[in-house]
Amino acid sequence: MAAASRVFSFRDARWVPDPVLEPSAAVRTPQPVPLVIDNGSFQTRAGWASADPAVPAEPLLRFRSLAARSRGARGGAGAETQVGNDLGSPEPLRWLLRSPFDRNVPVQLELQELLLDHVFQRLGVASQAPIFLVLRAPELDNVLQGCVDHPVVLTEAVCNPLYSRQMMSELLFECYQVPKVSYGVDSLYSFYHNRRQNWPCSGLVISSGYQCTHILPVLEGRLDAKNCKRINLGGCQAAVYLQRLLQLKYPGHFAAITLSRMEEILHEHSYIAEDYIEELQKWRSPEYYENHVHKMQLPFSNKLLGSTLTSEEKQERRQQQLRRLQELNARRREEKLQLDQERLDRLLYVQELLEDGQMDQFHKALVELNMDSAEELQSYINKLSLSIEQTKQKILQAEVNIEVDVVDSKPETPDLDPLGSEQSLEDVESINEFEPLFAEEQPEAEKPVAAVQPVFNLAEYHQLFLGTERIRAPEIVFQPSLIGEDQAGIAETMQYVLERYPKEQQAILVQNVFLTGGNAMYPGLKARVQKELLEMRPFQSSFQVHLASSPVLDAWYGARDWAVEYMTREEGWITRKDYEEKGGEYLKEHCASNVYVPIRLPKQALRATEALAPSRALASSTGNPCEQV
Repeated sequence: MAAASRVFSFRDARWVPDPVLEPSAAVRTPQPVPLVIDNGSFQTRAGWASADPAVPAEPLLRFRSLAARSRGARGGAGAETQVGNDLGSPEPLRWLLRSPFDRNVPVQLELQELLLDHVFQRLGVASQAPIFLVLRAPELDNVLQGCVDHPVVLTEAVCNPLYSRQMMSELLFECYQVPKVSYGVDSLYSFYHNRRQNWPCSGLVISSGYQCTHILPVLEGRLDAKNCKRINLGGCQAAVYLQRLLQLKYPGHFAAITLSRMEEILHEHSYIAEDYIEELQKWRSPEYYENHVHKMQLPFSNKLLGSTLTSEEKQERRQQQLRRLQELNARRREEKLQLDQERLDRLLYVQELLEDGQMDQFHKALVELNMDSAEELQSYINKLSLSIEQTKQKILQAEVNIEVDVVDSKPETPDLDPLGSEQSLEDVESINEFEPLFAEEQPEAEKPVAAVQPVFNLAEYHQLFLGTERIRAPEIVFQPSLIGEDQAGIAETMQYVLERYPKEQQAILVQNVFLTGGNAMYPGLKARVQKELLEMRPFQSSFQVHLASSPVLDAWYGARDWAVEYMTREEGWITRKDYEEKGGEYLKEHCASNVYVPIRLPKQALRATEALAPSRALASSTGNPCEQV
């Protein structure tokens, strides 16, 4: 491979704003089809779930789960909020970007509402429910029947906290008036999409995303939530680690090494080593380094090499700068002259009051001017008059200089002799007489002076050489200690989860190890997991590792498949009646959902509730107004 072919340029692609799509009639007839939203911490994907060929079987919206509020009054009309692809590029707004997620759990419901607003508006679904919530009346029931009248399938985190699900259900049912909603785990939807023909099945799902990595055991098509494990490392931490490595290596390009470019390097130039130590030993070889290093070209300007202007252009530029300075100084002098003239007029008016004998007004004016006597007033008048005369002379002199510069715009030629032209001509003739004496010493023809070349190549100076950094950043999911994290990696966590089962179930689980998530796109991940399993499993035992067909989009495809299959069933759907009766944290389980664990009050709280029950009943019977309120 030629050296030039290993020089890559950063794309620095700008996000294209999402258009407002017009939904087809097939999404509403004969009944509204479900709306599938893969609510990921890195990217949000949304689209329709329908078996009709007229409805696209792919996500129509894909945008980063970010929002930024422009400068202006906080929460006021002057502040404008942009979401997802409307941001254009994240780097200029990096310090303004906000995400509704803490790790992979949505906690900022205000920002989550902005993301959902963006989805509904771009897909052509009205979402104006808050207008009617305040004015609710019996005659508005027909209007309130679903401002977003499509069922919603939404992904959530593994073992999602009940409070987060409660806030999400409240947002969907109260704000958007959805008819029903279903929650599922993104990695289980991906597993369901790739194993749909053999469903239900058992397996070990390894899902590595932007914020977290999960090890999920699935038994007979259902999640075993008690033995799920999470590693708080993902693509976000890898990008930050790579940024620190390159900023330490290239301190001169500190500002150019941005998180967006690090994410591009991770997506397109990084890989996971099958044996990390052995791969590092390979990189120590100069030949291996030269053949496998990737050079990332940073943008730069050729103007840094030096000015290519001719002497005449440089002289013209100096004259333009000089004229701008002269005009600026003239403007300042005129402003100063005007102010001094106004002050002088004021002082002369006060002096006229003294000459006219208006002593009361004169003394009052002196107090306003912070002066004590008429002599001090006269001294100020004299000084100010002198300053005004000097300023006028400077203005006149500057105008004369500008006229002279305009007339004499030709470059000056130095005189041969200041004493006179006759003597200078004689000196020239005397010099010409001695020229033959030195003719032999001079070269026959003068060689042209070569242009001064720069000491280094500026393009190479603005290149980032990616050597071991290509494997060091993705390695943190297997060795968190590289970034100082006291956690177990994927291999140790996978072994820990398997050891919680008997040997018969272990053999079943390892026959279907499934890799999904954004980090599954790294080349070499499948081979690395196979190597780790080979080391931890018994001798001559069998196992199989499978990679998702589309690790990034299979979660949405799986949610769509589930929604199409279960559209007319009650399994997995939470209706508005369920929400009002059982609370926002309620979950109807299905093959790709979390396990519902209801809130259990401690015994002390139950006893306190039972003790308060008789007193409340007595208060209601006696009509105590405080208890009734």
